[in-house]
Amino acid sequence: MDKRLLPAILAALVLAVIFSVPAQAQFGALEGDVKGVDGKPAPNLQVIITRTDIKGEYKTKTDKKGHYYHGGLPLGMFTIKLMDGDKVMDIVQNVRVRPGDPIAIHFDLQQRQQMAMAASAGVKMQQTPEGPRLSKEQMAKIEEEAKKRSAERAKFEKLNTKFKTGMDALAAKNCEVAAADLKEAADTDPTQHVVQANLGEAYACLAKTKSGEERTTLLKGAVEAYKKALELKGDDASYHNNYGLALVQMGNTEEAKAELTKAAQLDPTQAAKFYYNLGAVLTNTGKVDEAADAFRQAIAADPTYADAQYQLGIALMGKVQFDAKTGKSTPAPGTIEAFQKYLELQPTGVNAETAKQMIATLGGTLQTEIKSERPKAAPKKKQ
Repeated sequence: MDKRLLPAILAALVLAVIFSVPAQAQFGALEGDVKGVDGKPAPNLQVIITRTDIKGEYKTKTDKKGHYYHGGLPLGMFTIKLMDGDKVMDIVQNVRVRPGDPIAIHFDLQQRQQMAMAASAGVKMQQTPEGPRLSKEQMAKIEEEAKKRSAERAKFEKLNTKFKTGMDALAAKNCEVAAADLKEAADTDPTQHVVQANLGEAYACLAKTKSGEERTTLLKGAVEAYKKALELKGDDASYHNNYGLALVQMGNTEEAKAELTKAAQLDPTQAAKFYYNLGAVLTNTGKVDEAADAFRQAIAADPTYADAQYQLGIALMGKVQFDAKTGKSTPAPGTIEAFQKYLELQPTGVNAETAKQMIATLGGTLQTEIKSERPKAAPKKKQ
């Protein structure tokens, strides 16, 4: 061999060796320590490492010392999620994996929990060698406030639940269930005037199905509930109305009149209804003269209130005088007129035939214009 060719041959062999070595792939690693909410190492938690620039997911777990490691990760951007079963405990995003030493991503669940508590309570955390922490005093105060909030939430949920079931029962005329549930709602929060008012209605509803001492006790409960509602919201006309009606059933007519009058003053648009209600209850309790006065007040508030006209006529029927010798009846002033006015307003109303019979019985004459008048639409009932 020509010695002059030897250097060239050796150089060619060296180049061949160099170009035959494959290029090494670039990888990185992640590791970290995980502390639980108790500040101690948290073992057996799953760490999910998800690549975000291209698809890829890798999983590992913390060991008994709360440490995790995952090597052989491709270079790129990752999200690291700490899981306890199906629950996400913490998450770190935008972590770039580079070649070289493992990237350290630690999780401190105690610190995370305390930071959330501090943020909600508006408390500034103290700096410690391990990072921001709450002092024992701060923790105690925050926990106390959390217990109060939890109790308030439980109270609110119970109040809403019992009020809803009570109102549903009241609408269905299941007065016993309504009274029990609304009483529980009122005991949960005595400052809710709507609850107190509807509790009064439930007691009054239940009292209609009872007698004797049991009825009296329920009516007293209704009166007390309405009084509490009025203490909380004294400008509600409907509360004065219902309170007055309960007082009438208790036999306290004078105070009931004052309440109904107050209701009419607070809401003149409903005055006719309030006085009509008073007249109806007084009629049922046998106080005919007072009932007639109440119906007159209802008519004064709404002259087109046909039912009030009819009930006034009925109330005045109790004052008709009969002459035993002649058999002639002498009605109280306004009796026939009340029936005639009812027929004028509702010539085909449900009480029209009875009104006509009453006029005939009393010796009155049906006005011809009533017979020939076209039926009028019944006035809307006052609610």
